[in-house]
Amino acid sequence: MDAADLDYRARTRSGCLPPELVSRLLERGHLDVVELQAGRGEWFCALAWARLLGEWGRQVDALDVLAPYTATGWWTAVVAAAELLEGWGRSEEAIETLRARMAVGHPVALRAYARLLARHGRAAEAFTMLLPHADDWAHATALVDVAAVANRDEEAAALLADRIPAGHRCDGPWCCRGLNPDTAIGLLATIYERQGHIDEAIALLRRRQITSVNSRDQLADLLARHGRIEELRAYAATDGHEVAVQRLAELLEEHGDVEGAIAAYRGTDGTVAWNPNSAYELAQLLTRHGRGDEAIAVMRAQADAHPGDDWILHALSQLCLDQGGPPTAWTTSTH
Repeated sequence: MDAADLDYRARTRSGCLPPELVSRLLERGHLDVVELQAGRGEWFCALAWARLLGEWGRQVDALDVLAPYTATGWWTAVVAAAELLEGWGRSEEAIETLRARMAVGHPVALRAYARLLARHGRAAEAFTMLLPHADDWAHATALVDVAAVANRDEEAAALLADRIPAGHRCDGPWCCRGLNPDTAIGLLATIYERQGHIDEAIALLRRRQITSVNSRDQLADLLARHGRIEELRAYAATDGHEVAVQRLAELLEEHGDVEGAIAAYRGTDGTVAWNPNSAYELAQLLTRHGRGDEAIAVMRAQADAHPGDDWILHALSQLCLDQGGPPTAWTTSTH
């Protein structure tokens, strides 16, 4: 086995048995197939089989299944083995597993090792270990996580504040090397919220130029967590804040205001959401509340507006199938 090849296949789901298929095989009782393929380099089979063996109390056998994969030094396999050990209550062995990879300089191992230490009563040690690496955004994120357990929030906050220059605003995710000001702002806001300084956290996040990261908006999430619906509504109404619109709709739905959630997606003019992603979320909302015909109409409008966009057509066809509609319900949108 080769670590690079394993990583490529696992990331791209190319040339391998994907996890969905492995789950289906197990559900249908084909354990022998999964076990066989686990020994033939099929990572998702190996992971599922090792977990199953662990549930059966066969921990030694489970680790043996993963051994050829961990022997390559592939980080995903190393983490999986450590997670199994931790889940079995063998935390010291899990710590040693990650420490060994850290010792040979694996770039991700330090922060994973530090978080593991923090979970098992060694948070102060973990914080001290991460502190010299705080100029790296990923290590800084781990530092903030560990600070909560180590009771070192004030120290972490001071460090982050020093990395937020008053006059600089990032205009893209790769604007600054290392720990950029926008990331520092987000991490500092996390600490402020944890300390109960909600207004300070909100004010800080309003300074960010990049509002949405990995389909989440930290300010929108913070406002939602603290029930500040009107502030969230005003924020979501700002151009370019589609993720905040989704969070507003989610919050309104959670509070039982389905019509308000629908209105959030439709916007001030009451028309269907222009953004295909927002339209899809609106269609899912309508479907959850028994309004399948309206959901189909929403996605049909998107299919007409974006001809040839496969994912929209797939979403529309799935909605029609879920509602028991014939293909003629949507074929006019495919031409």
